[in-house]
Amino acid sequence: MSGPAKFKNNVKVSERHGASEWAAEKVALLLLMPLGVWAASSAFTLSGKDAASVAAWFSDKINAGLLAVTVVAFCGFASLAWKVVVEDYVHKPGSKAFCIGLINIVFLVLAAASVFFIVRLALGSAPLPAGV
Repeated sequence: MSGPAKFKNNVKVSERHGASEWAAEKVALLLLMPLGVWAASSAFTLSGKDAASVAAWFSDKINAGLLAVTVVAFCGFASLAWKVVVEDYVHKPGSKAFCIGLINIVFLVLAAASVFFIVRLALGSAPLPAGV
């Protein structure tokens, strides 16, 4: 990914290429802490309710918006976290690039599908029929 390591006084010099990813991971985590508590409490209050109550909860634009932000923040955080795992444990450059690309695609598709269905529920559209 990067060029040969640079040394100063026989000590490897940091290339500082991970600082922005670290900051993005921390911002996503800061977003996820209150949103996670909100999502868990909402799920707890919705458990055991009928479909009409859940549909009414989703039709509230604030709930749908917060849920979409939660999903996007979670997928971004998870993508960055899995990227770190791959960078630490996969040593072949081609395999590393493939795994990181696959992780990014999987979490992008997951986030897009989640937001799509949240918007469908918020607008009152029926879910897709089975098999579609």
